[in-house]
Amino acid sequence: MNKLFGLVLTGGKSSRMGTDKASINYHKEPQSKYLYKLLEQVCDRTFYSIGDQQKIVDYPDEKCILDLNEYRGPLNGILSAHKAHPDAGWLVLACDLPLIDLENLKLLKKERDTQKTATAMATHKTKLPEPLVAIWEPEGLKEAIAYMEAAQSSCPRKFLINSDTKLVFPIHDKVLFNANTLAEYEHAKSILANESI
Repeated sequence: MNKLFGLVLTGGKSSRMGTDKASINYHKEPQSKYLYKLLEQVCDRTFYSIGDQQKIVDYPDEKCILDLNEYRGPLNGILSAHKAHPDAGWLVLACDLPLIDLENLKLLKKERDTQKTATAMATHKTKLPEPLVAIWEPEGLKEAIAYMEAAQSSCPRKFLINSDTKLVFPIHDKVLFNANTLAEYEHAKSILANESI
């Protein structure tokens, strides 16, 4: 089985949130650090995916992969990581996932199918792959490069929908909740507060 590396995507602009989603505190520490620690528990190595504007941020150099800006959208960071370590599968997490937990990451890893393009989480409701809660295989990432070079769209979900993707359903759909606005941030905080009671 291919080695599994973890990747925390921190290179987004967070324009809808109005503040860097990687630095938001849901779990008594910056979200990027929280996700990094989760991935460390299920992956052989873990990295932060960072953009040019984040070089000055306090991420250790040896734990960072800089976006090469060869492609548009979220696949930019994933494909930059693939170029750095082309033989690894990548368990990718976006920073807008305040409710993701270790139990579901272990489930995703357990259900990994290295013969597929990717193994992706999907809600029971939509049954659509979540490309930023997924394990991308090396061969699948080669296919993604060809897709990005030929297609008009840079949407990773559209790519996975049209690829040989294995879907894994979480224990509860809420763990895939995306917080991209202040209202969604407040909603996530209220869920976490109620769970801690």
